Amino acid sequence: MLEFDNVSKSFWTGTRRKVILDQASFRVEPGHSLGILAPNGTGKTTLVNMMCGLEKPDEGTIRRGCRISFPLGFVGGIVAKHSANENARYIARIYGLDADYVSAFARWLTDIHEYFDMPVGTYSAGMRQRFTFSLLLALEFDIYLIDEGMPQTTDVEFNRRAGAVLYDRLRTATVVIVSHQPATIEKFCRSAAILRDGRLYSFESLAEAKQYYDYTA
Repeated sequence: MLEFDNVSKSFWTGTRRKVILDQASFRVEPGHSLGILAPNGTGKTTLVNMMCGLEKPDEGTIRRGCRISFPLGFVGGIVAKHSANENARYIARIYGLDADYVSAFARWLTDIHEYFDMPVGTYSAGMRQRFTFSLLLALEFDIYLIDEGMPQTTDVEFNRRAGAVLYDRLRTATVVIVSHQPATIEKFCRSAAILRDGRLYSFESLAEAKQYYDYTA
């Protein structure tokens, strides 16, 4: 279970205070994936980062009663001078998982051959993205956080394999996806909410959310 209880968050931009959340309350139960529609510039990434603990609220309480992923594509915790193999083993130990399994899974899915044993700092942007995404899928969480959809690399075969693994995960896991595009959310969720001007509006169905989102766009 992931729960926000009267959570508020804002930033000072230098000229004004930008409100991300204003006393928002909602709950994500296991097995009930949630899509959040939010126009660009409303704080989608901040919201996702708060869900996994990368950012703290100004007020209110966030409760996490299950294993919640870091956002897809997040590279925090990866040390550039260490190889993908070393990084995978280190992060596996942080999560209390089998380091051999996590490393082997990431090696297979990333498919970057000898580069897997070279420093991550020497990787191209595409190789680094493939590794971080592979690492996320190796860890297996109860709730996966997706900011604007599944990252796409230039490697078609990797996208196919990674997409298949992700969809398989979602048969038993839950996803929270935050996007400005209803089509992205449709792939994963049946219910949705809309984030606008710091307020979170919940709807029973994705169709209702889309109708209101299109009307107020």
